[in-house]
Amino acid sequence: MTAPATQDLPVVVIGAGPIGLAAAAHLLERQLTPLVLEAGPAAASAVREWSHVRLFSTWGEVTDPAAEKLLAPTGWSRPDGAAYPTGGDWAELYLQPLADALGDHIRYGATVTGVSRTGRDRVVDADRESQPFVVHFTTADGHEERVFAQAIVDASGTWTTPSPAGGSGLAALGERTATDRITYRVPDLKDPAVRASYAGKRTAVIGSGASAFTALATLADLAQDEPGTHALWILRRGLSGSTFGGGEADQLPARGALGLAAKAAVDNGHADAVTGFRTETVERDTDGRLILVSEDGRRLDPVDEVIALTGFRPDLSFLSELRLGLDERLQAPTALAPLIDPNVHSCGTVYPHGVNELSHPEKDVYLVGMKSYGRAPTFLAMTGYEQVRSIAASLAGDQEAAERVELTLPETGVCGGAGLFDEPDAAQSGEGGGCCAAPTTLQIGIGAPASSGGGC
Repeated sequence: MTAPATQDLPVVVIGAGPIGLAAAAHLLERQLTPLVLEAGPAAASAVREWSHVRLFSTWGEVTDPAAEKLLAPTGWSRPDGAAYPTGGDWAELYLQPLADALGDHIRYGATVTGVSRTGRDRVVDADRESQPFVVHFTTADGHEERVFAQAIVDASGTWTTPSPAGGSGLAALGERTATDRITYRVPDLKDPAVRASYAGKRTAVIGSGASAFTALATLADLAQDEPGTHALWILRRGLSGSTFGGGEADQLPARGALGLAAKAAVDNGHADAVTGFRTETVERDTDGRLILVSEDGRRLDPVDEVIALTGFRPDLSFLSELRLGLDERLQAPTALAPLIDPNVHSCGTVYPHGVNELSHPEKDVYLVGMKSYGRAPTFLAMTGYEQVRSIAASLAGDQEAAERVELTLPETGVCGGAGLFDEPDAAQSGEGGGCCAAPTTLQIGIGAPASSGGGC
């Protein structure tokens, strides 16, 4: 079969989550044809898996302008912009209606298994950029199909590839055989069956981000009703002023409140913090409980359950025939990585960015949303909406709009140096702005400040 002319082909968007759906809306607004391939049976399949978790962004911050325009003729009205939705609210009240409005532009039950240039593997240079992309996918009934595309927008996220509990980036010894007592998600303690697994039990929470804060806070609430419930908070770093986030200085108040709730869990005795602990081995005692052993030989008392919330990583396997430019540390696009590298920036505030930061050696391929951050944390939905707005403008030939900043991101209220290991000298260097000293003006891509290092 001969591939059709590239200009007549759709832009394939991988994933019908918040950013993928927004990408489709922006492409339609630019008179381009999107085709969204979604592995799940409905829109926002990943979001639905954490439907019990409340976002720390308001409704006003998690809906996309182009999507709202597409929804307007359907009679949809945005919920109270100042209210905080749960994941379930987000999926049911916004994302699914948006998917319904996109109609036949979405194919469900379509799991992408490979993307390449038609007739060209990643080695071949000849006539490469003039060839359309070919996308292979499997359907829900197991059939294999393919579709051709003029561009690829990968918004498949990182939800299906959580990072392990092991401190070396690999699963700790014994971790894989202990999955009956380890979860990599914030548990829904309103579910009676799940609640029973943690009530009156001793639980280790591994992680230092918003998800870990949420788990600690919910376990502390459970402890109020269920005596004997206790959390062991395992931190790979030490405790410092930035451990609990920006608190009242965070411009997203609900995000700051999560850190304060985690601090209250420790202060009120519902959780004990174990610092500088990098898990190397997971063992079982005679009762089947888990014993965590660190790389320095420390052994913790047995726990009934482990909640490992150590971040996520991108699945790049189906993109192996494309020429991606990825940072060696984060697996994020090379121009974006300096803005978000937690080795340098602990604060989590990232400058708005677009097509220039997200481009790869393979023309017209973009990783967006959570996947664009690779292994870096602190992604916000509004960041993804700005990404796809810029990319859609570029694909439509409007480079001026593609490089124009149309977003101001909230500060986290935390500023510091290296964010992965304790470095006292770096902590002392906060005066004078540190990594968070932002310029007074900012441009996406060309002209972006190189000296500031970006992200904070």
